[in-house]
Amino acid sequence: MLLEGIFPAITTPFLADGRLYLRKLEENVERYSRAPVSGIVVLGSTGEAVMLDDDESREVLRTASQAASPQKVLLAGTGRESAAATLKLAECAADLNYDAVLVRTPSYYGPLMRPLEMATYFRTIADRSPLPVVLYSIPKFTKYELPVDLVADLAAHPNIIGIKDSSGSIERIAQLVAATRNAPKRRTEVTHVFTAYTGRMRKQFETEGSPLASSELLKSGTPAIAIASKAKTPVRHKEVGFQVLSGSPDNVKQALDAGATGSVLAFGACAPQACQEIYMAWKDNDPALAMLKQERILEAARVVAGKFGIPGIKFACDLNGYYGGFPRVPLLPLHAEEQSKVVRVMEDIRN
Repeated sequence: MLLEGIFPAITTPFLADGRLYLRKLEENVERYSRAPVSGIVVLGSTGEAVMLDDDESREVLRTASQAASPQKVLLAGTGRESAAATLKLAECAADLNYDAVLVRTPSYYGPLMRPLEMATYFRTIADRSPLPVVLYSIPKFTKYELPVDLVADLAAHPNIIGIKDSSGSIERIAQLVAATRNAPKRRTEVTHVFTAYTGRMRKQFETEGSPLASSELLKSGTPAIAIASKAKTPVRHKEVGFQVLSGSPDNVKQALDAGATGSVLAFGACAPQACQEIYMAWKDNDPALAMLKQERILEAARVVAGKFGIPGIKFACDLNGYYGGFPRVPLLPLHAEEQSKVVRVMEDIRN
């Protein structure tokens, strides 16, 4: 699976009493699907995944998958403390047509998580997962950072396709890129414009066919009526190596310069367009504009995501037309003074 561009790490909506608000999740995902981002991450850290039980996790994954556009790459956060529980949720994500699973490092038994234990955990998952695995290192929350040399070893596994690194360090991003540069290449399907060809796109094509108009009809001048053709799958192929995704909105442009293929961003949940504009400018080989776009979100990202975290992101979502609502206890909504700070920094960042 091709992992390039910006992937908002979306929130999980709750009612005031803490129950899932699935209708608002559906509305949010439908709107993210209309944004020019590459994909959506469901049940990452921003999705309060650790606050949900297994049944709730499955409901969130199901609702998001059904609401998402087939053109968007879907990553499911399936990390649990045991490999067995992680695999059960990975199987659910596969049944729901996700494209890959994002698996965080287990952390409860942190002092016992030596390289051998962590390597065994990820290799066990990768051996059995029906979906490609993206490693997830977020030391801010887990208090554990995947060693670069361990990532390099895991990158050789045929079912481990990348890492989301949330260290915030450009030096570490560069080290990960260098250490995994010689990882085996994978032949992956892409569209005719070399964007990701998702499993849901494939399923849609197999079900509906490719709308084509007959040449005779076009020559006659008669209004063309689309007819289904399943003669040829509308894809190309691309050789893709191990893909490094950054997790910090503070240095998206710098991470791309260091070799990252894209970013998974909590701040993207409330400002997907502003984050995407950084990538688009960089992709257009306009470093000055990319840096300008980067600087535009800097203060807001540091206040909303960096300082206030999930409650801040959810309030900023409310400001920008997405449903944010309440975080789940023990997290609490922002108070009035905190809200006013978010309003100020988000004033120029609208979707």
